[in-house]
Amino acid sequence: MIFRQLFEPLSSTYTYLLGCEQTGQALLIDPVVNAMDRDLALLQQLGLRLAWTVETHIHADHISAGRHLREQVGSRIAVSAMDALPCADLGLQDGLPLTLGEVTLLPIHTPGHTAHHLAFESAGRLFTGDALLIEGCGRTDFQGGSAAALYRSIHERLFSRPDETLVYPGHDYQGRQVSSIGQEKARNPRLGQGRSQADFEALMAALNLPYPKFIDHAVPGNRDCGRCPDDLPTQLQAYCGRMTESPQG
Repeated sequence: MIFRQLFEPLSSTYTYLLGCEQTGQALLIDPVVNAMDRDLALLQQLGLRLAWTVETHIHADHISAGRHLREQVGSRIAVSAMDALPCADLGLQDGLPLTLGEVTLLPIHTPGHTAHHLAFESAGRLFTGDALLIEGCGRTDFQGGSAAALYRSIHERLFSRPDETLVYPGHDYQGRQVSSIGQEKARNPRLGQGRSQADFEALMAALNLPYPKFIDHAVPGNRDCGRCPDDLPTQLQAYCGRMTESPQG
């Protein structure tokens, strides 16, 4: 499997490229619209054809590149079936894999950050979206979020994987690229170290986080598979701009 980790600095989002060497097809997990020129250049460099874009959830901090990539290169869009987005080409279901040549991506329903959030497992890697971050987790106070549900998702669905399973998060704000299930169980101050569900719920309730600055534009745009809003204020227009950057990982 061809694998690349890519970083978009405006929203600190990780996008993941998985490619099948046999068929020359590829998929992107959580592509960001203002980084799509970078992603297309990398696909061309690697000799890959983009077949799918796959979303972990409806994002509140960036616009997905799914719609724009479909229009430009004919890729298809896969999202959680529970989101029931008319614009999507495939509704992903827990435990039913998406197969691309020799690449298999297993959806894992991990509610808590959002009600329909999916993580993905492939070849010893977990792509955890905004559920499990490196020594952290996503917030649980909007889009059907639930601290109780997130705790159960992490402990029952993700921490049940072997300790050596690699953890690739949807974001990191400190330049970290990869963790492991064993490391998160031992070191994650929110969800590891034997923390109880009651303690976790109290911790999340006390965070008092600010309202996300892009959510009112990102959520409707991403419910339309990544349509850039027409009414973006000047200070937010970079979220639908275009950038180029070298891959990490």
